[in-house]
Amino acid sequence: MKRRLSPLLALSALLVLLLGSNCGRQVLQNHYAKGLDTHIYIVRHGEKELTPGLADPPLTAAGQQRALALREALKNNGMLAGVFSTATARTKGTAQPLADNLKLPVQTYDARQLAALARRVRQEYRGRSVLVVGHSNTILETVEAFGATRPVPTIGDNEYDYLLEVRIPRDSTRQPTATARRYGAVSH
Repeated sequence: MKRRLSPLLALSALLVLLLGSNCGRQVLQNHYAKGLDTHIYIVRHGEKELTPGLADPPLTAAGQQRALALREALKNNGMLAGVFSTATARTKGTAQPLADNLKLPVQTYDARQLAALARRVRQEYRGRSVLVVGHSNTILETVEAFGATRPVPTIGDNEYDYLLEVRIPRDSTRQPTATARRYGAVSH
């Protein structure tokens, strides 16, 4: 004699499968995102190899440690839904540990097209969080592309430890804001 699976049990099993997958996380994010602010975390790549003549310098050991520190700083953000990086090895290497932890792809953006990135994030990630990894000469401009004021006046060539956060309120009549904090080892 065959037993039928109760609809409630079948639904519960499906819910458990979805919650354990990236798909389930996306479903929950989409549900809760409707009434939330959007958060954009912006960092410079980790410390890079300074050997002269390298066209696309990789991260140093310190830069790899910074990438792991970034993962630790953001991995518990349940609303993190997107990871963006320029096309260089050092920015991708900074983003990859967090992306791997969250089972998200690292999406490439053009640092010369920051307005396009801001539009995309506003449209596709409303009410959720994203990480944007850039360069010392682009991360403050990225803050401005999202409509916020720079939280610090400049980022020096030797400063790798800023974690900038832009908050775009769900209420479109309010201005985006930006804050700066430090993460990982202190830059020298």
